[in-house]
Amino acid sequence: MPGHLVVLSGGLDSTVCMALAADESGTPPLALTFDYGQRHRVELDRAAGVAGHYRSEHLVVHLDTSAWGGSALTDPSIDVPRAGSEQGIPTTYVPARNSIFLAVALGVAEARDLDAVWIGVNAVDYSGYPDCRPAFIEAFRGVAATGQKRGVEGDPVGIRTPLIELSKADIVRLGVERGAPLDRTWSCYRGDTAPCGRCDACRLRARGFAEAGVDDPALDR
Repeated sequence: MPGHLVVLSGGLDSTVCMALAADESGTPPLALTFDYGQRHRVELDRAAGVAGHYRSEHLVVHLDTSAWGGSALTDPSIDVPRAGSEQGIPTTYVPARNSIFLAVALGVAEARDLDAVWIGVNAVDYSGYPDCRPAFIEAFRGVAATGQKRGVEGDPVGIRTPLIELSKADIVRLGVERGAPLDRTWSCYRGDTAPCGRCDACRLRARGFAEAGVDDPALDR
């Protein structure tokens, strides 16, 4: 059976990706999580819980992007904005985050002889980050084809983005349909004991569950 790797943040989208990859492969995918100096540890704990649910190996890569900052998610001196309070790309954008994540994921997949990397990027109900768009993913497919041994030998590692053109409501419905452990997920940019309900991630998540007609099970934790 082909092996799969899922970039797992502990959020809604990556958890639904995990469910899809597990269903397709029939075996637990490798869960790859990044401890990149983000402002809270909640999502790391949730990622471990999701990986445990699927009995997956959970590989955590440590990268201290807080050393250079540039984002409200890695620099505590920059406050997390309320949803809709900024124009253009918001301060929660982490410079080159998905470029870094995919580069490492492709390396791990090649080293482990895995055939596909799954990542839960979305370009419909999202915050406008440039590294969540189809053009970015296509560029990285070119990287896999031209910059890795497998690629130049004609068998590049695939990059799977099954959620990229789905609404958040569609993602919620798909997660429910596939039995994803949505109760274990965390989306809020803040690391409080409960989601803040004010940041962009909270707003998008709440709207998705509302439009899907599903109660958010993570709010009952």
